[in-house]
Amino acid sequence: MDFSNFQMGQSYSERFLITERMVKEFSELTGDKNPVHLDEDYARSTRFGKRICHGMLAASFISKVLGMNFPGPGTILVKQQLKYRSPVYIDEWIEVQVRIAQVILDRKRLVLDTNVLKEDGTVAIEGICEVLFES
Repeated sequence: MDFSNFQMGQSYSERFLITERMVKEFSELTGDKNPVHLDEDYARSTRFGKRICHGMLAASFISKVLGMNFPGPGTILVKQQLKYRSPVYIDEWIEVQVRIAQVILDRKRLVLDTNVLKEDGTVAIEGICEVLFES
């Protein structure tokens, strides 16, 4: 997409299923083997009642959306702020919502609201980021 076509308020969303395999592979890749993610007995004893997905795993789907779909290839993340509001459980659907909050024409940058919602509409992750658009 041509940078000049971006407008404030433009939005995009995409859904993802958080799977057992993703959680295990993310744990292996990052070394984060916190039992709240991997051990059902341990997780049952926590406030969550069952295993939860790594927060950064759920947030990583923001990166997928930014780099591949909206704004798309050529997008470089330069700043990101995330607030984790609600846990995401294994086998739960999430929706990444991206909305253009600001267009900085002279620098070819966008400020984007980036939220991750659970299937019931609960905000799991509230975020904002700034991206450089290189295409």
